[in-house]
Amino acid sequence: MQIVSAQNPKIKDLLALQDKPRLRREKALFTVEGQRELSHCMEAGYEADTVFVCPEIAGDFRAPQGAKVFEVSRTVYEKIACRGGTEGVVAEVKARPHSLEDLPQRDNPLIVVLEGVEKPGNLGAVLRSADAAGADAVIICDPLTDIYNPNLIRASIGAVFTVPVAVCTSEEAIAYLKERGIKIHTAQLQDSREYYDTPMTGPVAIVMGTEATGLTSVWREAADSHIRIPMLGRLDSLNVSVSAAILLYEAVRQRMAGKNTTISSDGCRA
Repeated sequence: MQIVSAQNPKIKDLLALQDKPRLRREKALFTVEGQRELSHCMEAGYEADTVFVCPEIAGDFRAPQGAKVFEVSRTVYEKIACRGGTEGVVAEVKARPHSLEDLPQRDNPLIVVLEGVEKPGNLGAVLRSADAAGADAVIICDPLTDIYNPNLIRASIGAVFTVPVAVCTSEEAIAYLKERGIKIHTAQLQDSREYYDTPMTGPVAIVMGTEATGLTSVWREAADSHIRIPMLGRLDSLNVSVSAAILLYEAVRQRMAGKNTTISSDGCRA
């Protein structure tokens, strides 16, 4: 079946799903735009419900097995696509829960924790950094945005599917980390030391809050150490996604250095 009108009920439903978090929760569906992102999504074990394909753009794209497929005209595709260069594919995908219990249990984990981060673009960028650094999981606490927000999925370029993600309260995350002996390093300016003088070779969670207010007291009190990135300019804040990349790659550097770099228990280099 080909859809040539943006007034088609299925197109209206798709647009509503893109715009309304409440509808995504009620229907347990979300949208994925682009062949690359959809490929990552399917590889992560999600199930596509409906796929809208513009043959003129999509080329020899093959829809996931079992999905309902509708061909759309270029005009309709331009209506449902939020950005250019997405290869002529938009899909409705079945959501699934993101609980702490579903996270993989790995030796010596490196975990990113975000508390109350609101901007989908920032969350997506952190997920990209987590994927690049080989982080074992991202835990999103008390989120102010929907993990299936289309802007988050786009900003992550599919990393929301390649990195294990859990959504929970801060209290639940703290209990989870403590029970597993994972050190909690909170990124904050107050009562902290430089991040590169903090051991990150063992099981660690790097915890960050919003740029405006930082972390709540529950995290600061639960932390094993408080770390900071030196700010040498006039401003006292970095974008949370930039901060995440810096801290993640310090952990990667320490872990790769192995015996060549030793950081003692008091945080000093040896």
